[in-house]
Amino acid sequence: ATTGVRVRVEGLEHLTPGATYVFVANHQSSYDIPVLFGSLPFQLRIIAKQSLGRFPFLGWHLRRTGHMLVDRRRPDRAGIFAWAASLPSLGLSLIVFPEGTRSQDGLVAPFKAGSLVAAVQTGIPIVPLSVVGSRHVMTKGELTTRPGDVRLIVHPPVPTTAEREPNPEAMRELAARVREIVRVEVDREATAAG
Repeated sequence: ATTGVRVRVEGLEHLTPGATYVFVANHQSSYDIPVLFGSLPFQLRIIAKQSLGRFPFLGWHLRRTGHMLVDRRRPDRAGIFAWAASLPSLGLSLIVFPEGTRSQDGLVAPFKAGSLVAAVQTGIPIVPLSVVGSRHVMTKGELTTRPGDVRLIVHPPVPTTAEREPNPEAMRELAARVREIVRVEVDREATAAG
């Protein structure tokens, strides 16, 4: 409210209150995180790069509140799996940004299949999210916000089945399928905005 950014949320009726999900969103801006945390009525956690843990206050907050910090060069896959498997018993859901970085042009980049492994290994449903317009309210490389409109589209959950060792080809297909769901509205806006 203090930034002048108006967020319109569509599709919350697809979700079951109190359930655990892996929310999978495109990443246009640093403003995506406050949009998701402020708009989804779930206790949310993220998997963040370990270097964020070195920032004063931010790193302390991430650790204290149960977010997972990961060394991208040497990820502890067993630790990530154990942490993700504990989410349902704690009443928590996870947010992942499978593009790996923020979009330069607003178009949705390919999704990294590895970002969905935690969902598949634990059998937690994946919820595709389309964040549309956040790149206009906070552009990449800036910390200031501009008034504007953001749409958050919550798509129906994609069920998963618990597989301790997911098939790599099946994971790539799942990542492509989820990306296609997310991509449609995001790319339409990016193309129209030029």
